[in-house]
Amino acid sequence: MNHRAHIVGTGGYQPGEPISNAELAELVGPLPREVLDGLGIEQRFWLADPRTGKHRESTTDLATKAAVAALDDAEMGVDEVELILVSTGTPEFPLPPTANLVQQRLGLDACATMEVRSGGAGWVQCLDIARMYLERGVFRTALVIGCEAISPVLVPLYLDRDPAHIRIRDRMALHMFGDGAGAAVLRARDEAGGVLGAATCAIGGNRKPGIWSVGGGTHAPLREQARANRLVDLRVDVAGAAEFTPTMVTRAITDGLAACEVAVDSLDWCLVPEGNAGWMLNALREAKLDTPQWTSLAGRVIDSLATTGAVGSAAVPLFLDRARKSGQVTSGQRVLLVGVEATKWIYASAVVDLC
Repeated sequence: MNHRAHIVGTGGYQPGEPISNAELAELVGPLPREVLDGLGIEQRFWLADPRTGKHRESTTDLATKAAVAALDDAEMGVDEVELILVSTGTPEFPLPPTANLVQQRLGLDACATMEVRSGGAGWVQCLDIARMYLERGVFRTALVIGCEAISPVLVPLYLDRDPAHIRIRDRMALHMFGDGAGAAVLRARDEAGGVLGAATCAIGGNRKPGIWSVGGGTHAPLREQARANRLVDLRVDVAGAAEFTPTMVTRAITDGLAACEVAVDSLDWCLVPEGNAGWMLNALREAKLDTPQWTSLAGRVIDSLATTGAVGSAAVPLFLDRARKSGQVTSGQRVLLVGVEATKWIYASAVVDLC
């Protein structure tokens, strides 16, 4: 049998009501218009109440709701799931893994599980891992989830503080990030199409991280960490990310197409989180990285950043679900999925023929 892994259902979830730029500016102070326009984000969703900081949901809640939505879309029961793969940079606990908490919430007594921590690139990596298991005939059905809850580390930046005293670089992080989850159900079928292949690489081995999430780890004694101003410190090198992310995107496109032995002209869509953001387009041009492959994709780039915020591991599956449910992407079309992560400059890409 020639098993191929097909995406048969998708689901997405974001918590609470959308938080507009105007509401956020009231709480944390405004951004200069040119900076706000460059980010390209109009709203975001947080599981933390932006006015009180209270957590209304958890990472596991988001992941489970997206998973259930994907199973409903696939018209499949929970008992058919044999493999759960989760990508998240913001797990509910260091241990047990969020994948197993989702397993418990779904009521699955026994199934294979795995968790990846590669940020925005992680869901595409999980997709490829699922593909390999299904193609080998080890499992027939996989649930691949990307979830992120960043608001819990953002709220301490401004809560109970005068907005006028909040630094611009902190305001940028507050405007950038959102929470959410996306999921896909993969099913092994003996027919052509499905996930054709993938590529991944970390190209920042000797480059300093673009994003650090510092706190709760083993980098320093816990007694010292407890005396810090914040339990978790999110450090974002906005300039560094703007400089190097375009390199990851163009490499991901080139390598993904090569791995699957398909031409860019065969693509109907290319899903790239932040692919239509003003800063990204400007950076590609300034770095002379607007390659023939990239320019040929003009008008075919899927990007929901403006209405979701930057949601890390959730971005690719959440944007794919929105594109499918809105009718932008349809059965029979070929999509290149691109995920990038600025912590240590990781990219992953996969070509999918949708059924």
